[in-house]
Amino acid sequence: MISSEASWDEHISKCRWATLTTLRATGSPVSSVVAYARDTDELVVSTPRPTLKVKSIDRNPMVNLCIFNNAEPFNYVSVEGIAEIEANDLVRATRLVFQNITGTGYEEPEDLEGWLQADDRVILRIRPQRIFGVIR
Repeated sequence: MISSEASWDEHISKCRWATLTTLRATGSPVSSVVAYARDTDELVVSTPRPTLKVKSIDRNPMVNLCIFNNAEPFNYVSVEGIAEIEANDLVRATRLVFQNITGTGYEEPEDLEGWLQADDRVILRIRPQRIFGVIR
């Protein structure tokens, strides 16, 4: 379990989208919407390497992943943690992300390994440290 609060843990498992907040060099926060997946007790995000989020995490690995649902009452669970940038063995974690967003119009590329290389992608692996949320 990621959270000892069952409703928060369930929310993390059933949702698909989140807002990832990282810190710029100035210390100011910057957020972007990402697809994510659960990998046991960690969370993974696939993203191109030349993004601000990767540069920010390389400088300061503290992140917040705010996981939200797609309908009112707009419940959320916020996961504060430490992110690690993985550049090797990306296929399994990337497949988890594609499996989590099945049915949204984003399909796993036929040549996943080629796509990962061509798009210069990495995995952001988030190790939760503090979790809080609102489930109505």
